[in-house]
This record gives sequence, C-alpha cells and structure tokens, in this order.
Amino acid sequence: MITVSAFKWVPPFAQGVVRDLRVRWALEEAGLPYEARLIDPQVQKSPDYRAQQPFGQVPVFQEDGLTLFESGAIVVHIAARSEVLFPRDEAGRARALTWVFAALNSLEIYVQQLAEIDLFVPDAQWAKLHRPEVEARIHHRLGELATWLGDRPYLEDRFTAGDLMMTTVLRILRHTDVLDAHPTLKAYKERCEARPAFQRALAAQMAAFQQHES
Repeated sequence: MITVSAFKWVPPFAQGVVRDLRVRWALEEAGLPYEARLIDPQVQKSPDYRAQQPFGQVPVFQEDGLTLFESGAIVVHIAARSEVLFPRDEAGRARALTWVFAALNSLEIYVQQLAEIDLFVPDAQWAKLHRPEVEARIHHRLGELATWLGDRPYLEDRFTAGDLMMTTVLRILRHTDVLDAHPTLKAYKERCEARPAFQRALAAQMAAFQQHES
C-alpha cells in the first residue's frame, strides 16, 4: 500500500495548499489507492522522519521499500505509471515533464515569495518595499503563461501532470487578487480544480484538518 505523509493540522491560510495535495491528486488521477500518514511537529523533527525527508517537510511517499520526497519528484514517479498524467508517446511525456519543471522553476519561485511576504512578514518594512517588485514579476510570468495557453483548455493537447503541478502553483495565489488580472489563467485553474480527482484529493486533505479541529 502506498503511504503519503501529511500534517495533522496547519493554520487556515495553509489548508488546501500543503504540498501533499499534489501527490494525493496525482494518485487520484492514476487510480492508485493510498493511505495518509498524519504527522505532528514532534514526528516532523524526529530522526526517523528526517531519515525519510532530510528537510522535515511533507509529503513523503512510501511503497514497497521505496521512499521518495519532494512533491514534484513524487508526482513524476506516479505519472510514469498513469497515461492520464503522462501520455504514452515519448514526445508527449517529455512535454508534460517540461511543464512540471516550468511550474516549479519558472512560476513557483516567484509565487512563493509573495505568499511568504503576505502571510509571514506583511508588516516588515523591507517586505512592504519589496512586494511591488515581486508582484510585478509574477504578473509578467503569468502574462507569458497566458499567452502560451491562449484558447487551449490545457497546456498541451490534454490534461497532464504539468497541468496538475501548474494548478497547484496558481492556487498559492488564492489569498490575493492577482489572478483576476489574468482571466484566461483563472478559468484554466478553475477548470483543473473541477476535475473529480482534484475534488477527492482536496476533500481528503481537508478532512484531516477538520477532524483535528472538532
């Protein structure tokens, strides 16, 4: 059985965007059953967990003696087993993989900067001075992405792991109105979020938080 580590609880601003969601979604798309291993800060700091995830983050993926960390790497591992996420032809797989890396390297590094400013240090003077520049960079990258997307429903000719990863990156902006300036991308994100596999993955992640709070 596949197991995926996830937090028992996180603050409301992080609920629904913790990165185990990416892995849960990929598993749901691939039709692979899994169990969530819910951890708390004590487990997160423990030597046993650090032996699985050197940085103490989630998710950790385990199956048949294989242990993986980093959500992008795990999604790619799952996608290799599912034609839903990676096309069967070599060129299609390569294109999908390209978009996985684009989401992480060309978009998330900027999007995450804005989230960290807004959610952790909004009142710091350096943050107030730096934020407009960060937001401008995001709008520039989003504009480039929107140009590529055009009137396509997905980044390539159909949904792939690249769309899965890109959608989870765009969701990090949910505390802002940034996507309102890019209606094509907003509609694209909502289209991907409407997939039943995403809805199941999100419900599973949120259920743990709700149970902890009850």
